[in-house]
Amino acid sequence: MSSQPTPHIEVHRAGDRLKTRIAWLDSKHSFSFGSHYDPENTHHGLLLVNNDDIVLPGQGFETHPHRDMEIVTWVLEGSLVHQDSLGHSGVIYPGLAQRMSAGTGIRHSEKNDSWRVDPGRAEHEEPVHFVQMWVVPDEPGIDPGYQQLEIDDQLAAGGMVTVASGLPRYRDRAAIAINSSHSALHVAKLAPEGESSTQLPEAPYLHIFVARGAVEMEGVGLLDVGDAVRLTFSGGQRLTAREPAEVLIWEMHARLGVG
Repeated sequence: MSSQPTPHIEVHRAGDRLKTRIAWLDSKHSFSFGSHYDPENTHHGLLLVNNDDIVLPGQGFETHPHRDMEIVTWVLEGSLVHQDSLGHSGVIYPGLAQRMSAGTGIRHSEKNDSWRVDPGRAEHEEPVHFVQMWVVPDEPGIDPGYQQLEIDDQLAAGGMVTVASGLPRYRDRAAIAINSSHSALHVAKLAPEGESSTQLPEAPYLHIFVARGAVEMEGVGLLDVGDAVRLTFSGGQRLTAREPAEVLIWEMHARLGVG
């Protein structure tokens, strides 16, 4: 008879994250990234990257390649111009769900939109703040692709919104699809004076990231902006806003190298 897995909860504080700071970029990494390598901190579940980035006006990531990764970008403030080798070009802004499937190979650039002047809109000069997340696809070598959808109305309704998913259970309610049948990203916008709490799903692997504000997590305590919690064989806890908050919740039913 097999024993039940033991639930495990790890709290990772904002100030302990790995950091990349150059003239135009302030990037904080929840996991090993680039030249920052910690063999004890490479992923959780299927999530390999959770980068919290601030890019100055007129700056950004020049054209660079990706392969065999599902990349979801969530903008918190400002706007980000995306261009890729498949011919997609657009602006990503708060309330827009967006994913890029790198597949067999794709090249793209991401730059702060504030250098642009659009008809009928004044020039704006502000940093762009976004979180970029990478999860492993079901299989390598798929066709690269791109998808985006505005979901402001769903977010305004409060509670937990399924932004991106490959899990069959969320097929009819997820805003966009990812090629990872064991993963889903939910976003909860919570405020003490409105929709103040939400309950976490139960899953073998959960990654909770407080993108803005502060929340109280049942059994854990106060989580401030930039804090993250990694749960293994757990879930069901309640998150309650202590100030207006935005929380990114990855629900995963597999981990890297294990189905």
